[in-house]
Amino acid sequence: MPLVMKKYADALVRYGEMGISLDFSKMEVPSLLEERLAPTVKQAFVDMNELECGAISNPDENRMVGHYWLRNSALAPTSELKAKIDETLISLKAFASDVLSGRVLAPSGETFSDCLVIGIGGSALGPELVADALPAHGLRMHFMDNTDPDGMQRVLEGLPVARTLVVVISKSGGTPETRNGMVCAQNFFRTAGCSFAHHAVAITGVDSHLDKVAAEEGWITRFPMEDWVGGRTSETSVVGLLPAALQGVDIDALLRGAAEMDARTREPNASSNAAMRLALAWYAAGDGHGKKDMVVLPYKDSLVLFSKYLQQLIMESIGKELDLDGKVVNQGISVYGNKGSTDQHAYVQQLRDGLNNFFVTFIEVRRCACDIVEVEPGFTAGDYLQGFLRGTRKALAESGRPSITISIPQVDAYSLGALIALFERTVGFYASLVHINAYHQPGVQAGKKAAGAFLKLLAQVYGSLEHNATTAVQLAAKIQANEEDTYHALVHLAESGKAQWIPADTADQDTFCALC
Repeated sequence: MPLVMKKYADALVRYGEMGISLDFSKMEVPSLLEERLAPTVKQAFVDMNELECGAISNPDENRMVGHYWLRNSALAPTSELKAKIDETLISLKAFASDVLSGRVLAPSGETFSDCLVIGIGGSALGPELVADALPAHGLRMHFMDNTDPDGMQRVLEGLPVARTLVVVISKSGGTPETRNGMVCAQNFFRTAGCSFAHHAVAITGVDSHLDKVAAEEGWITRFPMEDWVGGRTSETSVVGLLPAALQGVDIDALLRGAAEMDARTREPNASSNAAMRLALAWYAAGDGHGKKDMVVLPYKDSLVLFSKYLQQLIMESIGKELDLDGKVVNQGISVYGNKGSTDQHAYVQQLRDGLNNFFVTFIEVRRCACDIVEVEPGFTAGDYLQGFLRGTRKALAESGRPSITISIPQVDAYSLGALIALFERTVGFYASLVHINAYHQPGVQAGKKAAGAFLKLLAQVYGSLEHNATTAVQLAAKIQANEEDTYHALVHLAESGKAQWIPADTADQDTFCALC
């Protein structure tokens, strides 16, 4: 066998029965690094096994981490958990079938045609990825995943309200972005003369605030959200499966793809385990400290949101200040991406010739369903797409820029489930390699607390405004608050039509007053 081909073959991890392969030939892990990390790799397999057996893996909330049980409930550590997983899956399938068949109708007596999903973070990113990647054979999907009033209004105005089912997703029921979206949707439905409750479904924790509201108001139904599943790993839970089922996706195939990838990446062999090989490649690329960014380039339009999905999964899991011993390590891998071959006319120029601070993950989809038109003699658009992928990969390699290529046969529910599971386990392995906890998010909580503090200040500033003009510095001294924060609160009040702003030459001289 020619040396070039042998090098490629040796660097390939193939799961033939799944149609998936990972090409590491352009991003080798040095053998000395593998030898040095061998004990850590061995421990990573132990850590993963303990997690799957029900160990407390999120100590901040004293919770297990069990997204792997969702696609194989037999792995659940107790018979009670297995029964809950199975019951929820059966009930969500039955509900989706009733909606799509017309056994559950809108209050108007019409069949539901559209579905609005209200969530944030993993409660929206996973369902959005699936909705964009896979064709809709059921309801048309819409999403409100931010607390931007203009963005919410744009989505709401595009809905056929009388025929829209609404799915509200929040574990606690108190997540501000989701709650705000729900309140805005309720108002919009009320204005349109529709009873929001008779259009609404809740996915939430048992006995949460949202659960109680949904019960009291008589929402269509409620589904339990598992407290041992984090948002960023929730696509194979009811959070992702109910929207997918309502869209008409084959969720059994999605779960099967994830389960089969789980099984293959459960094997404690670093050389043939795709997830461990991927984790080692991340480690090698960034010297175990995330020194290089990950650029995700799927060469398929339907996977354009995959980079956004991975951004949350990886950065929320890996971006940690402290390691497991409480030592400050500031770990993380920055993730961004576009799609091929759009990237060819965007940032490939910098990737090829600019700062060498990244590695690329190409996602190749080998088959095109509609590639029949020759755009020039002998060549189709799909030929060009493959040419750009191979050309970009080669050009980067020639410039010393590392890359990994993950190949799948086509974008379908099975392959998408497998990709999601592959990266979920890779994140878990990588976290073990760098000695951090992938399953908590203290930084997110810190941001939420800071937002709450600003809202409290906003109310205080509004209540302290008088008709006499004052500067932010003067008002801050009066209420004993931070001057810059007070200024931002005043500007927000003015731009929201609740105060008057008189700009001066510099921000510290701007004055504000209550409206007459």
